[in-house]
Amino acid sequence: MILGIIRTLILFTLVVVGLRLMGKRQVGQLQPYELVIVIMLSALATIPMENTGVPLVSGLVPILTLIVVHVALSYTSLKSERARGIICGTPSVLIENGKIVEKELNRLRYNINDLLEQLRAKNIPNIADVEFAILETGGQLSVIPKSQKRPVIPEDLNLPTKYEGLPVTLIIDGYVFHKNLAKINLSEEWLKSELRKFNVHNLKDVLFASLDTEGKLFFQVKSKAG
Repeated sequence: MILGIIRTLILFTLVVVGLRLMGKRQVGQLQPYELVIVIMLSALATIPMENTGVPLVSGLVPILTLIVVHVALSYTSLKSERARGIICGTPSVLIENGKIVEKELNRLRYNINDLLEQLRAKNIPNIADVEFAILETGGQLSVIPKSQKRPVIPEDLNLPTKYEGLPVTLIIDGYVFHKNLAKINLSEEWLKSELRKFNVHNLKDVLFASLDTEGKLFFQVKSKAG
């Protein structure tokens, strides 16, 4: 039993490392060859875990081989445009200048219902509002609405806007991010002082706290503390 646990932990660690090397992407965003590698990794790791009679190396070697293959293919596609087209494919235009490209739909075996469904998922219920729709290599549909159907932005109205930036996380579940405080030239004492204004005297009671670029502090205490 202990041997099985050790084998499982080794294989689990190796598969996790392999997936980390593939980047932080969801399954739906993987390239076809990456999806194949993920499926094969899970299958190869299962065999030595289920059958202790199979030598561990019989599972490790194929997994390591797939990881090396992925790294090699990724590097090749990064450096060569032609190789990237062969390995990852190229985007396909399904709607061009407001017209459905029927030939491309037939080539991809992508029917009109699939297209309408993807458009609705992008909050575009009317296909007549679409200027371009592009099926990316990862399977996602990128939609560019017609200019008169796009949401109005401040630039359209010549309105000046303030820089927003990203809020800085200061506390999560009672843990204080001292590095983040240092980046904005503030201290834990300042944070305690600000929270005391709202009758929060213990940082451990704070579920979340952040500071935006305008200097406004947002926080929420844990339910048990409230």
